[in-house]
Amino acid sequence: MAQTEHLPIYKAAYDVCLYFEQVVRNFARYHKYSLGQDLRDGARQVLKLVVRANARRDKTPVLLELREELEELKVLLRLCHDVKAFPNFNSFECAITHVTDIAKQNEGWLKSQRQGLGQNRRVMPERLAEPSVP
Repeated sequence: MAQTEHLPIYKAAYDVCLYFEQVVRNFARYHKYSLGQDLRDGARQVLKLVVRANARRDKTPVLLELREELEELKVLLRLCHDVKAFPNFNSFECAITHVTDIAKQNEGWLKSQRQGLGQNRRVMPERLAEPSVP
């Protein structure tokens, strides 16, 4: 299995998991067991997808799934902010900044995967030589 601890995106995703564990503790009981649980589950899913993508040869499908999970997490964070689940604005700002940072790293990783595939395609001949007919 591939090592993941050296990846900046892994470190960021792990930090988000830890941060969400801390910040959800301060949610009101009404939000802690609904929105808070969804936040924590989403952060753990992001971490799992980073590990899974790093272990795969073809990373693109998993990175696309990671993109969707991060977008869902952003929407959930906005919902938490709007219903005043966060104890203060700084908690929300820190959370959304971390998730956006992970999304940017994911897009860079996805772009590098797509460029790598494009280079491999150019190596292949576009058209096979047709046999000459006497």
